[in-house]
Amino acid sequence: MTVKQPAPGDLEPIETASRDEISALQLERLKWSVRHTYDNVAPYREKCVAKGVHPDDLKTLADLAKFPFMTKLDLRDHYPFGLFAVPRQKIARLHASSGTTGKSIVVGYTRQDADNWADLAARSLRAAGVRPGDMVQNSYGYGMFTGGLGAHFGIERLGCTAVPMSGGQTEKQVQQIMDFRPDAIMVTPSYSLVIAEEFERQGIKPEEISLKVGIFGAEPWGEGMRAEIEKKLGIDAIDIYGLTEVMGPGVACECIETKDGPVIWEDHFYPEIINPDTGEVLPDGELGELVFTSLTKEAFPVIRYRTRDLTRLLPPTARSFRRMGKITGRSDDMLIVRGVNVFPTQVEEQILRDNRLSGNYQIHLSRDGHLDNVEIRCELQQSLSGQLSAAEVQQVAKELQHHIKTIVGISTKVNVFEANALPRTLTGKARRVFDERPKQA
Repeated sequence: MTVKQPAPGDLEPIETASRDEISALQLERLKWSVRHTYDNVAPYREKCVAKGVHPDDLKTLADLAKFPFMTKLDLRDHYPFGLFAVPRQKIARLHASSGTTGKSIVVGYTRQDADNWADLAARSLRAAGVRPGDMVQNSYGYGMFTGGLGAHFGIERLGCTAVPMSGGQTEKQVQQIMDFRPDAIMVTPSYSLVIAEEFERQGIKPEEISLKVGIFGAEPWGEGMRAEIEKKLGIDAIDIYGLTEVMGPGVACECIETKDGPVIWEDHFYPEIINPDTGEVLPDGELGELVFTSLTKEAFPVIRYRTRDLTRLLPPTARSFRRMGKITGRSDDMLIVRGVNVFPTQVEEQILRDNRLSGNYQIHLSRDGHLDNVEIRCELQQSLSGQLSAAEVQQVAKELQHHIKTIVGISTKVNVFEANALPRTLTGKARRVFDERPKQA
C-alpha cells in the first residue's frame, strides 16, 4: 500500500522539537496541572496532605513520583462531579463510561478542553495518513461514550468530511462505504471484522473498497488482528489510544509511516510506567502499568492516573514524542488459570496464526472441583464455511489446542464453529471472556 508521508508544514513544531524543549514544556505544564488540581480538587489535596507532599515540591519531572496516584476507585467514590476542578457551570460537555462493572466514570470538559481534544484527535488522524478534504466514516458509537464525538470533532477539525454513521446496521455501513467512497474509517477492531465479513458475504473484494486507512481503538488488539484487518479490507490499520478518564480517543496514535506503536502526545499527557504491584517507576523499555498525568486539562485533571493497561514506553521514531508498545492486556483483566497468568490477547494471537480461522472468538472459563477448565470457541473463515469435513475441522481445533498449550502454557478445549456461529458485537467493545468460575470469598 502507498504510504502517505507528511507534507512539508503538516506537522506542528512540537512534533519535531528536541527532547529538551519537550521536557521544559512538560515541566512548566506539569507544575500548573498539579497546582490546579491541588487547589481545586479537595479529595486529591487530602491525598497529598496524607502523603506529605505539596505542589511546591515539584521542581523536576522526576519529582512527580512523590505524588499520590489516582485510580478508578477515586472516580467512582466521588461520582458524579466530585473530582471536577471547575464549577459545573463552566462544563461545556459531559461524557461517561458504560458503568458495566460498577458506577459510571463521569468526566467533564471546559470549552478549552474540548478544543484541545479536537486538536489532538485531528493530530492523530493526520498521523494516521488522513488529510484535509478526505472523507471519514465514523463508526464509533455516539452518545456518552467518548469514541463517537471525540473522533467526530477531530475529523471536522482536520478539515475532513465526517460521516457520522455510529455503530451497528452493518449492511448500511457497507452500502454507505460503497456509495459515498470514504477514504478512512474509525471503528473498533472487532467490529471492523464484522464489516469485512459483510463485504465478503456480498462478494465485494478488498480492491473494490474505497477505504485506504482504518483507525482502530477502544479495545486491545495485536499484530495478528492488524494483519487480518489489512488483508480483508485492503487498508493500513492504525492503532489509536485513549480512555475516558484521561480524555478519550487521541491521547496517542500510530503514525502511518512506521506503524510501530502509538505516539503519545506528550505535550498534553505525561506518561509513566510503574510496577503494578509496588508502584515503583520503571525505566523506559520495561513492561509495566501505564500511568498518565494530564498537563492541560481544566475541568477534569488527572494526576498519576493508573490506567491498568500493561505496556512499555519506547523511544521516538516518526515524531519527537515517545511511543507506547501494543497493550498486552490490563492488570485487572489478567486471567489466572491453574497458576498461569494469561491475557486474552495471547489466545487471540494463536487463533490468528491460522488463516483458516476468523478473528471472532470467545474464552469460557469454568471450574470442576479445584481445577480450572478453559474452552475456546472460534470460527472458520467465511470462505471456508461448509467447505471442510468434520475431520478437517477437528484437525484445526487440535492444532490450535497444541499452539495454545505450547506458547501460552495452558490446556484448553477448542471448539471450531462454522462462520457467523458466534454473536457479533455491533457497537462498543467485543466481549471475549466469560468467566463462570465461583468468586473467591
